[in-house]
Parts: sequence; structure tokens; C-alpha cells
Amino acid sequence: MAGEMGKQLSVSRRNVGIFAHVDAGKTTTTEHLLYHSGRIRALGSVDSGTAQTDSMDVERERGISVRSATTAFSWKETFINLVDTPGHVDFLSEVERSLRVMDGAILIVSAVEGVQSQTEMIWHALQSLKIPTLLYVNKMDRIGADPARVLQEIHKQLTPMAVPIYAPLGIEDTFRGAVNVLAEGAPSAPTPGFDLAAAVEKLSELDEPLLSSYIEGVPIPAREVKTTLQRYARQGMAYPLLVGASSKGIGIEELMEAILDYLPGPSGSAEQPLSAVVFKVERDKTMGRMAYVRVYEGTIRNRDTLFNATRGVEEKVTQIRKIDGRRAEDIGLVAAGDIAAVCGLTQVRIGDVLGRSDAVPPAPRLAVPLLTVQVHAQSDAQYPALVAALQELTDEDPLLDLQWIQEERELHVKVMGTIQLEILTSLLDSRFGLQARFDQPSVIYKETPSKSGEGFIAYTMPKPCWAILRFQIEPGEPGSGLVYQSLVRGEQLLAQYQNEVERRVPEALQQGLLGWEVTDLKVTLTYGEHHVWHTHPLDFAVATPMGLMQGLAETGTKLLEPMLQVRITVPEVYGGKVLSDLVQMRAIFDPPQISGDRFVVEGRLPAATSLDYPVKLSAMSGGRGVITSSFGGYQPSPPDVQAERKRRGVNPLDQSKYILAVRKALST
Repeated sequence: MAGEMGKQLSVSRRNVGIFAHVDAGKTTTTEHLLYHSGRIRALGSVDSGTAQTDSMDVERERGISVRSATTAFSWKETFINLVDTPGHVDFLSEVERSLRVMDGAILIVSAVEGVQSQTEMIWHALQSLKIPTLLYVNKMDRIGADPARVLQEIHKQLTPMAVPIYAPLGIEDTFRGAVNVLAEGAPSAPTPGFDLAAAVEKLSELDEPLLSSYIEGVPIPAREVKTTLQRYARQGMAYPLLVGASSKGIGIEELMEAILDYLPGPSGSAEQPLSAVVFKVERDKTMGRMAYVRVYEGTIRNRDTLFNATRGVEEKVTQIRKIDGRRAEDIGLVAAGDIAAVCGLTQVRIGDVLGRSDAVPPAPRLAVPLLTVQVHAQSDAQYPALVAALQELTDEDPLLDLQWIQEERELHVKVMGTIQLEILTSLLDSRFGLQARFDQPSVIYKETPSKSGEGFIAYTMPKPCWAILRFQIEPGEPGSGLVYQSLVRGEQLLAQYQNEVERRVPEALQQGLLGWEVTDLKVTLTYGEHHVWHTHPLDFAVATPMGLMQGLAETGTKLLEPMLQVRITVPEVYGGKVLSDLVQMRAIFDPPQISGDRFVVEGRLPAATSLDYPVKLSAMSGGRGVITSSFGGYQPSPPDVQAERKRRGVNPLDQSKYILAVRKALST
């Protein structure tokens, strides 16, 4: 075992995620990386459903990636863990979870479509986590490819520090490869911005010695430029840019070299106490639940007992597997810097920290489900099986947030969009043999207090009970969520009771006066009182919702609606119709721009008015219109928009009925 561990730790590694907007060629690029490295002997295809990383039936049928897929290959004695993520915005939660465990990234941009809104969203997430990134301009062989325009877009919309390291040879159907601009004696590039001088100019903004030489006109060797770029690229301050045509295998070997040259290896020591995070959960037919784990410090071995710091439980490892597309291999241990699937952790959930939390980076927040939908079983007899199936799918994607209202036999899930609903229908059928029916999705609104006010509750009857609370409720800044604090001293209200109140506040605010989650508010506990004899440990769990709802009744709440940040591109002839549609949908938009013969407009749209617009736009423009969207936050709804949701359970405002209902639950 010691020899095996030493072998694992001595290997040079890279943990790399591949990210892109939909149809930029991400899975095709992954397939060619595996093929060129010798990991697979024959190329698969997204269109024919034979791609290594599209393992689900629905992925092969639809030709899109739904779940992130881990695979691995070796190149020049470096072991590379690769995660292929979905490109469609409906599966952004998979992208979000993968971002957290990467040391480096490849962001693919289509040479035809250029920078899309999802490209920008992923870029900002990579930036917030300071992940070193390679930019790869794909589809250089397609009609409409324009590397100079795309480079300009990248500099304007993503980063001015994108540094081309390869210049294209030819374009569209004449594209035949790329020349390394950082090689000694490289010819000057015909495409503006793709040459050694451009690289020197960019890097001189970061590096003083280079700047001095540049200003003084001293020739700078290409080798020195490459060394400088390597240093800044590994720090996430400059971003090497490559070009290629993955479907033809052009630019793939250069991309593999760049992974080794410009992306950092993982840090962390196998000798330290364990620090790891679960970023994906799958169910295997033979092994049961498999937790995909990125180890930052320490080592996990077969038969180890692991402490789950998030859940406060210990569980025993039964097997550690290396998953490679559709194949799995038992590896016995996984050490710092590596990724593997760990079996035997039955209680684990996505996002759980194993061991210490201090070495685990924070999780980005990109995906926000904007739609809620009710699910119906085909028959009453299938209802328990549907609950179990949806619970298993929620384990794999927690943002589904399954709501099971047993008394009314209702099932609700949250989704990102209509394509995700199609995928869920297909999954329930192919994997569980269930024919489920989904209602029309409805938009998830939220509420926020209209003004400041107080909530007070004296829960002292019927005895034995005693919990007195006073809350100050104030509107918060847009996007601030819930901010809670207590001003009550420990001798006035015991710490255990204060902890119970703090734990119950977010739960109590899941349903406001209109039935929606209450957000963007500050809640302050200003007074609290317990009784030495009469207080029951759960009295404050009962009192908190009543005190908060009483406070919201005083402040009133206003409705917040979800917004989408959109970018619409259509042939110029359809521009006027698009602007008319935007006005009708209550959009807020920037002045439109004309790029070539394309009309481009960006703005914010209410999700409620634009659910069917992608289909309408495609039909209107004969399939030539493109709309890309991302979550744009919540904002107050106009006064004429009314949206109330049916409350689940008894309303805490009806205090007598609520106390009876809760105490009945306590007694059982």
C-alpha cells in the first residue's frame, strides 16, 4: 500500500474542467483529447450518441450533455482528470458544482457565434474563484468563422488579458491548422492581434521588466515571452488563447500541450488530515450510492471511516473507484490533488465536506431555478415509486428541491427550464420505468417586506409551554437574501433556545403572506424569554414562525419577480419585430447594435412574460434567431401583477389552529 500511495503522489497531475455555451463543441473536444492521448482507440460522436462522456440514454438520444462527466487521460507523463460539463443553461447546476473542484479550466468559444451570455456567466464564475483558464476558439473551419471579431469580443466582454499563442492558418473551409506565435522565428500572422508583438504588448501591462524592454525597443526572445506568460497564466492573471477545429482534430495536440504548459497542478499534501468535498452523487446498480470526491488534503483508503463535517456523521468507505466515462476501476485509495468516486457513504449529499473544511474552496452560485412544477403519477399505485425516484434524482441534483406534501399527495420540483422537464420525463421512464406527467411550469416569485415593523409572540398557553420573542423586521438591499442577528443576552434567553430560533427563521420565511419565500430582509431578535419550569425544548420552534408571520402582517410584503439577462441576435430584417416583442414583454434593454447583417440587442426580461419566447423567436425568424439567457436577479413586480401560491400546512397567523396542529405533530 505504501508503494502504491507513493506512486499516486509522485504523478504529475492536472484537474481541468471544460466549459462553454451550448453547441460550442465541448464534448467533441473532450472526445478528441481522449483519442489523441491514446486513451480511446476510436472516436465517438455526439450526433451518433457514441461520445464517451455522454453515458445517459437521454444524452445519446438528444445529442446534449445533461450531467457533468469525469474522464481521464495521460499526456507526457502527466495524469489529467477532465470534467466535461453541460453547455445548456437548463443544466447550469452541473457546471456550478464542477467549477468548485477544478485547478484549471478550458473555456471554449465558437469562432462563429462568439461570446454568448452563458460564456460570460461561466467566465465571471471562473474569475471569482481565480481559476487559471485557457481560451479555445473552436469551429474555425465553419462558414462564418471570424477569429479577429471573436478576439475583439473576448477582450471587450471577458478579459483584455487574453493572449493568443497560436495564429490561424486559413479560415472557414481553408482552415488547416495554427502556427505557434511563441516559437522562435514564427512568421507574422495574417490575422490582426495573433502574433508575438500582440503577446508582448499584453504581457507588458503585467510585467515591468517586459514593459521596459518593450518601451526601449529591445527585441524580446519568444522563449522569454512564453516563460512570462506561463507565470501569469498559472496565477490566473493572463489567459492563453488557442484556435482549432475539434471535429477535424485540428488544434487538439496544441491544447494538450497548453494544459501542461499553462495550467497549474494541484497543491495539498497527502500527509495532512483529510479535507475533501463531494461534488457529484450517482447511484450504481451494484455499488449503490457513489460520491464523487475531490481531495484537497490527506488520503482516503478502502475501509477508512470518514467524518462528514456537514452532516455530523461517520461512515465507512467500501470501495474507491476511478470513473472513466462508462468504465470504472477499483483503485484502493485517493490522495490529495486527485478525484475519485467513493462508495459506502449512504448519507452523503452534494456539497458535503469530508474531514476539515479549511482547504475546500467556496461554492459559486450560478444556477437559480425559476420555475416550479407539480408532478403526477400515472396511477395511485405508482405514487410511492415516483416519490422514491424523484428523491433519488434530487440527491443527484439538489436544486430540484423536491417538495412532498403527504397529506395532499402532492409532489413539486423546481427546474431551470422546459428542456430540463423533457429530460426528467425521459429519465423517469428509462431509468425507473415510470410514466410521470408534469403540469405547466409556473414562475417562482418571491416576497420582501414593504416597510420596517415588529413581530411579537407570547406563546404561554396551553401549558406546559413558554416562549416569548420580539423580532425587528426591515427591508434589505436587493439580492441580500436573509440577514439575521440577535441582540438578546444569554442570561435572558439561553444559547440553546437562541440557536433554535436562528435555525427556524429561514424555515419560517419559506412561505410569506402570499405563499412565496420571503427574501432581501434583515431580521433582528430584540427580546426573548424562557421559563425555568414551563419551557419545552421545541417551544421556540413553534413560536418563531408565529412571531415572524405576525411581523410580516404588520410590514406587509411586496411581490418580487425573477428576471432574465438576455442577448438576442437575429437577421437585421427582423430587428423591428424583436423590439416590439421586447416592449410587450416589459423588457428593459440597451440600444440595439448592428454587427454585419445581424441585429443584436441585450437587456433584462421578466421570466413570466418570456417563457415561450425562444420558440416564438425561432418560428418568426425561420430558425435564424438566437436568444441566450441567464438569471438576472429578482426585482419588484408592477402593481398589476398578482401571483399568490397556495399555502402548505396551517398558516402561523391563525395562531390557535397552528398551535393545535403543531402540538398534535409533537405528541405523535
